[in-house]
Amino acid sequence: MPDQPWTLVALRIGLILVLSIVAFAFLRLAISVSLRHLLERRQAEAGRRRMPAAELERRVNTIGRLAVRVAATVITVIAALTVLALFGIDIGPALAGLGVVGIAVGFGAQTLVRDWFAGIFVVIENQYSEGDVVRIAGVEGVVQDFSLRRTSLRDLDGTVHTVPNGQIIVASNLTRLWMQLDVEVRLVDRGDSARAGDLVNQTGRAMKADPDWAPRLLDAPSVARVAADDGEGGVLQVTGGVKGTDRAEAEAELRRRLRAELKASGIRAKA
Repeated sequence: MPDQPWTLVALRIGLILVLSIVAFAFLRLAISVSLRHLLERRQAEAGRRRMPAAELERRVNTIGRLAVRVAATVITVIAALTVLALFGIDIGPALAGLGVVGIAVGFGAQTLVRDWFAGIFVVIENQYSEGDVVRIAGVEGVVQDFSLRRTSLRDLDGTVHTVPNGQIIVASNLTRLWMQLDVEVRLVDRGDSARAGDLVNQTGRAMKADPDWAPRLLDAPSVARVAADDGEGGVLQVTGGVKGTDRAEAEAELRRRLRAELKASGIRAKA
């Protein structure tokens, strides 16, 4: 028992609790402000690759929750040990025990810690988000869910794969903001190449001017090169920029428009 009045002990315990609460509130605010500042700076450096405000908020909250939990645990342990010392309890063995437990937990949970750290860097560096098509740890699919510990992907067969973030060595984002359209127009008669090229470019500009496609196309599809095929025909390579998630739909729409325009113009081709 302490050799000091209970009122004084109670006062000191109350002071410890108040200081702990203040320290927790300060650290929580500091973590939130620091993370937001870091991610906003990344936003400014990203230029056209800026993420939506909702996504930025989600990332701040994701990392902030882990950091706040760690801070709360540390503050609680320190406060508890300080209170025990007020009651005359020797906290030396407790500190030694915590050290041993910490080492044991550290060895046992090093995989979990590695996953967390890898997840933090995925968030801060904006490597991918929900809805992106990525290739990680030998698995390719749409990101269905993401946390600091693991990433869930759904592949083309509908199978959901859960990948620990610590196993991600290379993350290939297949739909990062934009992708390149790649459509071939094979002409039956190579002599139609010039006329077909003009028609393809006109069709691409019309598609870019379409209100339904203007926000999704970054560049109007156009002929990038003309090559000869194995027969008497020619091949027009059509490219253009499109938002990553719209690539397949944009290529299908472009092929549909090209088939209609080429047929109307009497040019025999396979788009």
